[in-house]
Amino acid sequence: MLLNEHIALVTPQILLCPYSEHHVPTYHEWMKDEELQELTASEPLSLPEEYAMQQSWRQDHDKLTFIACLPPSPIPTTIVPKENDTPSAMLGDINLFLFDDDDDDEDRTNNKHKTNASNTIVGEIELMIALKSHHRKGHGRAALLAFLHYILTNTAAILDEYAKAKTAAHLRYLRVKINKENVKSVNLFESVGFVKTSAEANYFGEVELRLQVLGDGNVLGGLEEVRGWCGGPLVLEYRGEV
Repeated sequence: MLLNEHIALVTPQILLCPYSEHHVPTYHEWMKDEELQELTASEPLSLPEEYAMQQSWRQDHDKLTFIACLPPSPIPTTIVPKENDTPSAMLGDINLFLFDDDDDDEDRTNNKHKTNASNTIVGEIELMIALKSHHRKGHGRAALLAFLHYILTNTAAILDEYAKAKTAAHLRYLRVKINKENVKSVNLFESVGFVKTSAEANYFGEVELRLQVLGDGNVLGGLEEVRGWCGGPLVLEYRGEV
């Protein structure tokens, strides 16, 4: 998406900035790791393919992504590319993928807030802290909380860019699919309000968790009760490529 191309989100524990070309070499090195490939259900790409993927995430209307970095200290008034988000600061990424909701399950049938399927959208989140040296330090939680706050406070703009010429849309729920062996990640999403759709993993060994958005007016307020919440992130200007 172009929505966030000049926006950075900052908290005391995390900096989220737009995925830019200068991030690609480091990201490419991360994704050579077979364990990361398995955890993220990803296939290794060549460096040119990785650059093409970065452009896709920047320009496609159904994708929103940030690179997670260590926050600068002190926090500046503007985040400068290649200065505040150097390879040594990079930790991982967090993504949102949007698609039209074609779910006709019982939950839809019984949902008193239901709308026409063509007008409801589902968002799938992916979170990766690539560096093991930064696991269990709260960076993943901080990235997820900042990202959720951004999604929930900018839903209309996100859906507007996604829908374009389509009719007005509504975000029905956010979901995540996680390898059943990745217990820490499952626990993280459950701790911020996501709920498993089934106790059993699917054919691919993944468990799905959802956070209902449509018809629940207290989703954003619920984040305030989550461990690690420190208020909404600062929204700073990201100057663009230099």
